[in-house]
Amino acid sequence: MILKLSCPDRPGLVATLANFIAVSGGNILEMSQFTDPIEKWFFIRIHIDLEDTEEKRQALISTFESLGQSIKAEWEFRESGARTRTAILVTKAAHCLQDLLARTYSGDLPLDIPLILGNREDLAPIAERYGIPFRHIPVPKDGKEAAFADYQSAIDDSGAELIVLARFMQILPADFCDAVHGRAINIHHSFLPAFVGANPYRQAYRRGVKIIGATAHYVTSELDAGPIIDQEVERVEHFHTPEDLMRLGRDCECLALSRAVRYHANDRVIIRGNKTIVFRD
Repeated sequence: MILKLSCPDRPGLVATLANFIAVSGGNILEMSQFTDPIEKWFFIRIHIDLEDTEEKRQALISTFESLGQSIKAEWEFRESGARTRTAILVTKAAHCLQDLLARTYSGDLPLDIPLILGNREDLAPIAERYGIPFRHIPVPKDGKEAAFADYQSAIDDSGAELIVLARFMQILPADFCDAVHGRAINIHHSFLPAFVGANPYRQAYRRGVKIIGATAHYVTSELDAGPIIDQEVERVEHFHTPEDLMRLGRDCECLALSRAVRYHANDRVIIRGNKTIVFRD
């Protein structure tokens, strides 16, 4: 199982946690920790090997409560190796969806994808090719609230733990963002915080940038401003056109999004405020 924990820093935290795991009959397979020297805040991810009985796992989780409270921690236990049930939202750009599905099919991403949702039907043939149900839910200007209620219902019915916006070109309502807080990942096709909003590659071209990139971040009600998980960049030459920037940017989008999804699915991300701690693999 995986333990992710954050709390105010103090001496002896690693020893305290390691001792608790040992006394509980667990063995530490991997441990990564970080202390923010400015905020004095401690973060840790521990991969624990425990006898494969539900009773043992539940006993450890239950017993940990008093320790977690004593160090004023926020923590989460998750089963390791489980595939993350994931709903993907799309519009018409295919590259991110194709990349996620290919990486899932090859075993690179530990996902179970029960559903793909689109506000257009353009990518339904790709879902069909992979044998994944596709549902078209249009988002009319005068019916956005009802449409996103349908999205939320479809996601809930699918049992999805993670929602991936693979170039889903809709601004999400605040109540939808709140409902999926900490479990919805978006890819923004520019190097945030620069060039927010529409046509970022053309904005970047006009600015004469020397690098272009993409940002994968958690969804919040503030547009393109959620906690950043991963970013990818490519160099831009003076002769590159806006179309060249789009081509370079699409590769960046696929890489940043797939890494962010893998980190999340493997329980390697801890959110604190509007920042993330990512224990990379």
